[in-house]
Amino acid sequence: MRKILSSLLIFLLFSVSSAFAINPVGEMLERIDKGASKKIVFELKKSDKDFFELDQKGGKPVVRGNTWVNVASGLNWYLKYYAGVQLSWNCMTAELPAVLPAVTKKERHETDLTLRYDYNYCTFSYTMAFWDWKRWEQEIDWMALHGINIPLAAVGAECVWMNMLQKLGYSREEINKFIAGPAFLAWWEMNNLEGWGGPNPDSWYKQQEALQKKILKRMREFGMHPALPGYSGMVPSNAKEKLGLDVEGNGVWNGYTRPAFLMPTDARYNEIADLYYKEQKSLYGTSDYYSMDPFHESSVENGIDFDAAGKAVMGAMKRINPKATWVVQGWTENPREAMVKSMKQGDLLILDLFSECRPMWGIPSIWKRDNGYMHHNWLFCMLLNFGGNVGLHGRMDQLIDNFYLTKNNPLAKNIKGIGLTMEGSENNPVMFELMCELVWRPEKFTKEQWIKEYVRARYGKENVDVDKAWSILVEGIYNCPKGNNQQGPHESIFCSRPGLNNFQASSWSKMMNYYDPRSTEDAAREMLKAADSYRGNNNFEYDLVDIVRQAIADRARIVYQHVMADFKTYDKRAFKKDAATFLNLMLLQDQLLGTRKEFRVGRWIEDARNLGTNKAEKDLYEWNARVQITTWGNRTCANKGKLRDYAHKEWNGLLKDFYYPRWEAFFKSLDKCMNRKFELPHGGNATTYEELKATLNKEQPSGLPEEIDFYAMEEPWTLRTEEYSAQPVGNPIDVAKEIFKKAFERE
Repeated sequence: MRKILSSLLIFLLFSVSSAFAINPVGEMLERIDKGASKKIVFELKKSDKDFFELDQKGGKPVVRGNTWVNVASGLNWYLKYYAGVQLSWNCMTAELPAVLPAVTKKERHETDLTLRYDYNYCTFSYTMAFWDWKRWEQEIDWMALHGINIPLAAVGAECVWMNMLQKLGYSREEINKFIAGPAFLAWWEMNNLEGWGGPNPDSWYKQQEALQKKILKRMREFGMHPALPGYSGMVPSNAKEKLGLDVEGNGVWNGYTRPAFLMPTDARYNEIADLYYKEQKSLYGTSDYYSMDPFHESSVENGIDFDAAGKAVMGAMKRINPKATWVVQGWTENPREAMVKSMKQGDLLILDLFSECRPMWGIPSIWKRDNGYMHHNWLFCMLLNFGGNVGLHGRMDQLIDNFYLTKNNPLAKNIKGIGLTMEGSENNPVMFELMCELVWRPEKFTKEQWIKEYVRARYGKENVDVDKAWSILVEGIYNCPKGNNQQGPHESIFCSRPGLNNFQASSWSKMMNYYDPRSTEDAAREMLKAADSYRGNNNFEYDLVDIVRQAIADRARIVYQHVMADFKTYDKRAFKKDAATFLNLMLLQDQLLGTRKEFRVGRWIEDARNLGTNKAEKDLYEWNARVQITTWGNRTCANKGKLRDYAHKEWNGLLKDFYYPRWEAFFKSLDKCMNRKFELPHGGNATTYEELKATLNKEQPSGLPEEIDFYAMEEPWTLRTEEYSAQPVGNPIDVAKEIFKKAFERE
C-alpha cells in the first residue's frame, strides 16, 4: 500500500510539474510576481485565427489564446487594462493585488497579422552587447508579453564563424583579426568592418555559445521562431590569398577595411555556405527563418547577376531547411527588385524597416517603391531609434495613419504582421506599447484616445496633471510630422562636439525642428505637480526623470543660441553669464540622471566588466563599451568617417566627465578669442586697411576661435577603467524637483 501511495504521489507530482512545464506563461508570471500564477487561469485553445481572450471562471481571471505568445499578449492586456500594471524595460517585476480585478465581460481580440518580428542587428550592439542570461530572460518575457514570435537571434553568431573558419584552415589568431569585439559585432555581421574591438578571448566564445543556447531554448518554449543569421557571401578580406577564392573587395567603410564578398554565383559559394549552415546547425539547430542582407549599403553593382545571386542564397538556405523563409531588410535599395522578382511568394519576408516615416511598400514617401514589394510577404516595422540615443521621440499620428492605410491598399495585400526594428531599445516605452497593440485593434483610433488608457495603465491610477503632461507630449515631441525625415530623437546639444553652429549631435540624424522646446518644460512642470502622489511608483519615477531630462536638454538648446549670439556680437558679459548657465545645466542634468540606473553610464560599463573572467578581459570589454558610445572608432573613423557621437548617450557620468570638458574647453577658446589683443604692423603705426585685414586674418582666421583637437580630449576617457557605479544616488522625485527649480529659474 505504501509503495502504491508513493507511486501515486510521484505520478501526481510529475503530472503537476509537467503541466506547469508546458505552460511557459505561468512560469513567466512566477518571475514577474512569485505565486501569482495561481491567481490566473491560462488556457491554450486551437483556432484557425490568432486570438487572445479574457474571461472569468471560478473567481479567477482566465486568459486564452491559440499560441503561448498570444496567451502572453492576453496576460499583458489584462495586467495593463484591468490590474493597472505595465511591465516595461525599466522594471519587469510587479506586486499584483491579492485579489485580481474580475473580467466582468468576456473580451476577445483577433488578428490576421500573425507574424511579429523583433530587432535590428544594431540592437545587439547598441543595447545588448553586454547582456547576461538574467537580462535576456527578462527580455524574452517582454517579447512574449508584447506578441513577438519571430525574434532575430544573433547572439553567438561569431561562434559559428570561429568553427567554420577553423575548418577552412584559419588559425584562432587570424580569426580574431577578422571577428569584431563585443560592442561592434553588429557591423561585422553586416559586412561593414573587420576586427575592430577585438581580439576576443576564448572565454568570450564559450560564454556566448552557452548564452545563445539558453536564449533559443526559452524562445522555443514560448513557441517563438527565432530568426538565425544566414549566409550570403561574407568572407575575410584576405580570403583570396588564404583560400584562393575569387572574391570582390568591399572597400572601406568609415576608415575600416570591409570583409570581402564571395559572389553567390561563384563556383565555391555552395561549399562555403553549406559549411556555415552545418556548423550553425551543430551549435544551435536549424530555423524556420534566416536573416540575410546581401549587398547591404554596398556600392557593389556592376556586372552582378542579382537574380542568380538571390537564387543561390535562397538555395543554400533551403538545403538546410526546405521550409525556411528568408528574412531581408527593406532599406534604401535593398532588396533589389532584380534579386527577388522571380522568387516564390512565401519564400521571402521583407521588413519594411522604417514604415512610420519612410515606408517603401507603396504609399508616398521619399523611399516609395511604385510596385511595393510585388508578390512578396512583408512586415510593417517601426525603427524609431538610431544609435540607441536617449531622447523622447515618436511619430504617433504617422504610425497610426500609415498602419491603417495597409487595410485597403492593394500594394499592402501581402502584409503579414509588424516588426520592431530599432537600432537601440530601452527607450520611449510609450511608442513600443502603441506599436505592439496595433495588431489587436482592428478599428483606427486617435492618439488622444489611446494615451489616456496608456497613462492609466502605466501608473495604475488617473491624475489630471499627469494627463495634461502627456497630452502636451503627444501633441508635440511624440508627434513628429509627415515630411520630417529625421533619424531618431531630437539629439541633445550637450552630446554634440562643440562648434559655432551646432544643431544635431550625430552626422546623419537629419534633424528638423518640429515641436516647441518650451512644451517639454510645460509637461515636466505638470508631472512634478503630481509627483508626491506617485512616490515609489517605478514607472512614474522613470518617466519623470526622462521628461525633466528632455526639458533641460531643450532649454540648453535655447541657451546655446544665446551663447553664440553673445560671441558673435562680442557681448562679453552676456557670454560669460550664458556660457556658465549652459555648463551648469549639464551638471544639473548629470545629477538628475544619476537617480536612475537606466541613465547611468555605470550600468553600461559594469555590465561590460561583469562578462570578463579576468582583469584583461574586463578592461577590453570596458574599452569596447566606452569607445562605442563616444568616438565609435579610431581617429580616422571619428573625424573623417564622422561616426563619433553616433551612439551618444545622455547619461550620468558621461555628461560630467566626457561632454562637459569638451564644452568647457570650447567656451574658453571663445572667451580667449574675444579677449585676444592684436599687434598691428609697423609697430602700431597707421596702416592701410589691407595690412590690418591681413594681420587679423593671420592671427584669427575669419574671426574664429583656435581649432581644438577634440579627439585628443576624447580618447583618454575611452582608455580609463573602473570609475563608475550602476547604483542610483538620490530620490528621483526630490532631485527632479530641486533640479527643475534650478534649471528653470527666470530672472
